[in-house]
Amino acid sequence: MRLDPIDSALAARIVARDERSGDDWHPEYPFEDELVPLQSLAAREEADPVFTLYAIRDDLGVAVGGFGFFGPPDETGTVEFGYGLIPAARGRGLATAAVAEGLRIAAAHGALRAIADTDETNLASLAVLARSGLTEIRREGGMVYFAREL
Repeated sequence: MRLDPIDSALAARIVARDERSGDDWHPEYPFEDELVPLQSLAAREEADPVFTLYAIRDDLGVAVGGFGFFGPPDETGTVEFGYGLIPAARGRGLATAAVAEGLRIAAAHGALRAIADTDETNLASLAVLARSGLTEIRREGGMVYFAREL
């Protein structure tokens, strides 16, 4: 598994499904939940080169999902992230590996704490966050909120 950063131009191509040689996108990529963040990134002239969106690539190098930061760390050093995989790529440990790599990237670039949330019915995501060392900090409105010191 590897994370490949996505810049504004690539985000625009992904949204438009303008796949080119070497892109290696799974036919289901991007999945529906990724479109809004990709559209937002595509609309920016410049994106943060580190605290941005990343394509999750499987062991064959095929883009099967996304990992992304909601921006750079805030004044407390906290960075928020999210992730997701196409259905065909789930259950293989890719999400856990992507979160581990994303947290490594964040810590290497000055983040002190990471936060994430997921729907309380999303048992797979709850397990990924727990395996990634995040601790549940609260439940509210059907969502579970997690944090981890980096």
